[in-house]
Amino acid sequence: MTEHYPKVSPPGGSRRKKKPLEFAFKPKPEPPKPTVEAHPDVTQGKKFPCANCGGALKFDPAQNSLTCEYCGHVQDIPKSADQVSELCFETYFEKGEVAEAILAGAEGETRCGSCGASVMMPANVKTEECPFCGGHLEQRLSAPKPVMAPSGLLPFKVEKESAQAHFVEWVRSRWFAPNGFKRIAKLDKLKGMYLPHWTFDSMTYNFYSGQRGDYYYTYVGTGKNRRRQRRTRWTPVEGSVNHFFDDVLVCSSTSLPEKMVDDLEPWDLTEIVPYRGEYLSGFATERYSVSAKEGFGRARGKMDVYISQLVRASIGGDTQRVSSIDTQVDGVTFKYVLLPVWVAAYRHADKVHRILINARTGEVQGERPWSAAKIALTVLAVLAAAGGIALAMTS
Repeated sequence: MTEHYPKVSPPGGSRRKKKPLEFAFKPKPEPPKPTVEAHPDVTQGKKFPCANCGGALKFDPAQNSLTCEYCGHVQDIPKSADQVSELCFETYFEKGEVAEAILAGAEGETRCGSCGASVMMPANVKTEECPFCGGHLEQRLSAPKPVMAPSGLLPFKVEKESAQAHFVEWVRSRWFAPNGFKRIAKLDKLKGMYLPHWTFDSMTYNFYSGQRGDYYYTYVGTGKNRRRQRRTRWTPVEGSVNHFFDDVLVCSSTSLPEKMVDDLEPWDLTEIVPYRGEYLSGFATERYSVSAKEGFGRARGKMDVYISQLVRASIGGDTQRVSSIDTQVDGVTFKYVLLPVWVAAYRHADKVHRILINARTGEVQGERPWSAAKIALTVLAVLAAAGGIALAMTS
C-alpha cells in the first residue's frame, strides 16, 4: 500500500497562494495481507509483528530466528520448556481425548481445485500456484479449520538459495532430459512447506514358524558327467523375536507420491522441537489427509518388512522358509509432526513434474521428463562406434 503525504503550503491562508512544495517520498512497503472470510465461530491464528516497525516476521533458517523483511530486525523465538510428547494410540481412538484447535500461526486456508490439497498459511505468505501440482489456488482465504495440534516440528535449516543450488545441480545431472527441462531450475519456483507426518512407537512380540535351510554338497553323475552339486537340508523351526520400533515415519499427505517423500529420509527426528507458531511464519503447511488410524496401518506395513528380516535372521542357516508370523503390538504411541521441504511443481509436455528438497539435509528427489531424441541419438552413436570397432577388427 502506498502512503500519501500532505503537500506543504506556506503560512497565511489569506495571502496569494504559491505553488505548494512537493516532496518525493519513497513509499514505505507494507506486509501483504490476505483476504480472510468472516467466520464468527473460529479464532484467527496468532500474528507475529516486528517489535521495531510492526511488519510481518519471517522465520530465517540461517539464524534460527524470526527476521523482519522490511527493517531487518532479528527476533529470537522463545525457548519452550515443553517436551515433544507422545500420545497414547488406544486413548486417542477409544476415548477421543485429543482435541482439535486452530493451528497457531495459520491465518488462512485455501484449497487447490486441481489436486485437492488444503494449504494453511500465515499472512506473510502469498501464492497463486499450488506448490504440489502447479494448479491455480483460490484467491480468497477462508478462516483455517481446527486440526490436531502438532507435537513438534523440525525447523528449516537449508536456506532457499542453498536449496536452489541443490536443485540446479540435480537438474544438470539428469542425462537424456529435454533442453527445456534444464531451464526449469532458473524459474525460482521453490516454495517452503511443512509436510504433515505421523510417527509411531510400538513394542512388538513376533511368533514364527518355518524351516531352516542349510547347504551341503555332493557329487552326482559318473565319468565325464561327474560334478559337484549343491543341495539344501531343511529343518522345521519355531521361535519368537521381540522388537521395539521407535519413530516409524508416515507422511500424512496424499498430494505427493509416497515413494518420493520416503526417499527424502533420513530425517534428524531427535532434533524435533515443540511446535510454536513462529516457526510457520514465512512458510505454509498442508492439512493432513491421512488419519492417524490409517497412518498406523501404513506404519505396520513398514514394521512387517523389518520383522520379516528379524525372523529370517533368527531362523539362521543359509536360506529360510517362513510359514507364518504372528505379531502382537503393545504400548503404541504416536505424534503429529511437521517436516520442512522446498517444493516446486512445473509442467512439461502437459504433464506435471514435482521436485522435493529435504530442508534439513538438501537431499533432492523429483520427477523428470525424458528426451526421446537424445536417447535415439545416443543409441545410434553407440551402434556406430560398435560397427566401427568391428570393421577395424575384420580389416
